[in-house]
Amino acid sequence: MQTFFNRRQLLQAATAVAALGAAAQSQDKKPMRLGVVTGLSKNPDATIKRVHDLGFPTCQLSIGAFDDATVAELRSAVEKYGVEVTSAIAGGPGPEIYDFYKGPETIGLVPRQYRDARIARIKQVSDFAKKAGIPGVQTHCGFLPENPNEALYTESVDAIRTVAQYCKANGQTFRCETGQETPITLVRAIKDVGLDNVGVNFDLANLILYGKANPVDAVELLGPYIMGIHAKDGLYPTEPKQLGREVPIGQGKVNFPVIIGLLKKVGYRNPLTIEREISGAKQGEDILASKAYLEKLIG
Repeated sequence: MQTFFNRRQLLQAATAVAALGAAAQSQDKKPMRLGVVTGLSKNPDATIKRVHDLGFPTCQLSIGAFDDATVAELRSAVEKYGVEVTSAIAGGPGPEIYDFYKGPETIGLVPRQYRDARIARIKQVSDFAKKAGIPGVQTHCGFLPENPNEALYTESVDAIRTVAQYCKANGQTFRCETGQETPITLVRAIKDVGLDNVGVNFDLANLILYGKANPVDAVELLGPYIMGIHAKDGLYPTEPKQLGREVPIGQGKVNFPVIIGLLKKVGYRNPLTIEREISGAKQGEDILASKAYLEKLIG
């Protein structure tokens, strides 16, 4: 069957195509949003209100409560304040010691003695996130071995696959946070897991704090897998037993102008979520200063 268009119809079609193209181009140029990492307190309304009052449209939530009442309160607060929770952060149970000696034995899914309990915790967080309408779950997977022939590497990949499959069944992405492993090891593990919902929460400072990579160089390698970003700054380690030092954004080794340009180039459009791992009034001051700094860069 042939379809014929008169001149008016052709002009209308051309106009529609041009409009769609302009809309797509406008969407491509839409700036990245900002967010902030926060913990879900016993008062979800207060938690989300603080995000709103700081001027952020999004946040990532560290989940520590799992009951239905908390889910209901969180959903109400999110709607009330117009804040989007982009990812639920899972941690524990058990000790997590962030250094070079105890870290390999205590962080993430790698340590055998904590693995089963942490798989159960991630599933618990996933179920909470499903009820709360949070589309992603993330955690530190731990010091993944560089040698893919080690039994511990295979076991860790299997553990990631187990929790990622669970998240996939709940309609969620599963995000491995950068830090304890080199970028190529993380990409290898993601490919070995073999699921399309597995990606990276790209913590820009962690690669520096652990001495694993320069985040500028890592963007190209991790780019296709980046689902979220922790905007954070830090210095390389100088003591053999201790990580590098986290510092306010703009005072460390993370080259934010270059990285944000590269992220735009690879098409990243999810939020930049500010993380400042201190407490007290100084945390709020640094977060607001970081927000002002990043707003100028993302346009």
